[in-house]
Amino acid sequence: MNVGIVGLGLIGGSMAKSVKNRTLHTVFGIDTDAETMTFARMSGAIDAPLTDESIGGCDIILLAIRPNAAVNWVEENASAISKKAIVIDLCGVKRAVCDRIAPIADEYGFSYIGGHPMAGKERSGFVNSTDDLFVGAYMILTPNECTDISMLETIKHFFLDIGFAGLTFSTPSEHDRIIAFTSQLAHIASSAYIKSPEAKQRRGYSAGSYRDMTRVARLDENMWTELFMDNSDNLIEQLELFIGNLNEYLIALKEGDESKIRALLREGREKKAEAGGN
Repeated sequence: MNVGIVGLGLIGGSMAKSVKNRTLHTVFGIDTDAETMTFARMSGAIDAPLTDESIGGCDIILLAIRPNAAVNWVEENASAISKKAIVIDLCGVKRAVCDRIAPIADEYGFSYIGGHPMAGKERSGFVNSTDDLFVGAYMILTPNECTDISMLETIKHFFLDIGFAGLTFSTPSEHDRIIAFTSQLAHIASSAYIKSPEAKQRRGYSAGSYRDMTRVARLDENMWTELFMDNSDNLIEQLELFIGNLNEYLIALKEGDESKIRALLREGREKKAEAGGN
């Protein structure tokens, strides 16, 4: 197959490297940064640039750029996309993207499905992309009424071939509701936590807990602002719950209520056991 990749940052670059190193597919890539394009060509991550001429020959097109940019790219290039092609966005929010791209796909006759790879790093850019980023990870897909079995089979084989452990199916609304808790809230909590003045004095006093809490504070503020704003309703709800839970600990500490602190910690431990995972 011919695979087109729009955006060669961490996710798009890792997609390109994974496809080239794990399959026989041909990869066409495009990025707005000229240096990234040079690195991608020299490293063998792409076979050739994705151009107006090569778009029409792509069987799968992956949109590894920010939500608004993904929608704009489809709007500008819809007429060049083959009616046999499958377009998959890899954005971190789904409603703001799926609701706008799906009608375009319907109008121009190509297939479209929303996607979100559950993998990443705190450092972005092509230089941090790897061919094993998606090994063992899950790909979330948001099929709609236009999605058929043959399309899903093609996508399934494609993602499993490049290392994914499996697929998770969701609606755009469910995706955005859950991702507000599992990803977006964690980034806000990390960003807020690192703002303590004690962070500058932490050397010699920090270990795994500090690293875990601060890892994702090293984020791309432009990308995450867009993701937060596109999912603000769900994120506000999660933030209010989180702040409410934090206040329980604060009140108990101020009141010197040892039994309340113990109860809150026990409840947290039990909730973690119920949730499972590491």
